[in-house]
Amino acid sequence: MYKTAIIIPARYNSKRLNGKPLIKVCEKPIIQWVWERAKQVKSADMVIIATDNEEIFNTAKAFGADVEMTAENHSSGSDRIKEVADRHPEIDIIVNLQGDEPMINPDCVEEVINILKNDSNADIATLVSKASGDDDLDDPNMVKCVFNNDGYAMYFSRSKIPYERNFEIADFYKHIGIYAYRKESLAKMSELTQPKVEQAESLEQLRALYYGMKIKVSVVEYDSIGIDTLADLNSFKKLVETV
Repeated sequence: MYKTAIIIPARYNSKRLNGKPLIKVCEKPIIQWVWERAKQVKSADMVIIATDNEEIFNTAKAFGADVEMTAENHSSGSDRIKEVADRHPEIDIIVNLQGDEPMINPDCVEEVINILKNDSNADIATLVSKASGDDDLDDPNMVKCVFNNDGYAMYFSRSKIPYERNFEIADFYKHIGIYAYRKESLAKMSELTQPKVEQAESLEQLRALYYGMKIKVSVVEYDSIGIDTLADLNSFKKLVETV
């Protein structure tokens, strides 16, 4: 029987916030916050943390997670989760849940899983939310997405897209960094050469689009809190400390 697995890639080295998975907020490391959210997803048969760092491995074991070591030379999170998925022939759908999304809504994870179960044409599923007036659309850390009438992604960018030649017409959508892959789609993507557009934007989903893979997008009313910078970390601390 085929299964659905949430795999959480977690590496120690980060350009902007080193040792991020192990930073503690309210006495819990960030990776534990993410894992606890993932464990609430009813459609997931397995939750596995994938890391190349022994300290992260030991920390995850200590709070009760299933965790597997991976090679150190992976260039992306999808390559890391593929290594783990290849060890489990029973896995059919793989959710790549970023290890820096401590407030991810479990319903959002259910949503990407359901997309693949209900749309046989989709290779990959992901989420976006409609940008609000308070969002800084020029912030390169906020990835934007344009999708077509059938809900398939046309492009992702760190730039503001679409470009406003005519103002107050376009809707803007920000990407929520969670993906669900069919196992064969993840395998195909990992074998493809990185195109220049992916290298330029540093967005691996552009590789899938470049080679004609279909990414189905669902719009949700949810605002993700990804921790990329010290400012993000401080915002997360303020949020949980006031709850």
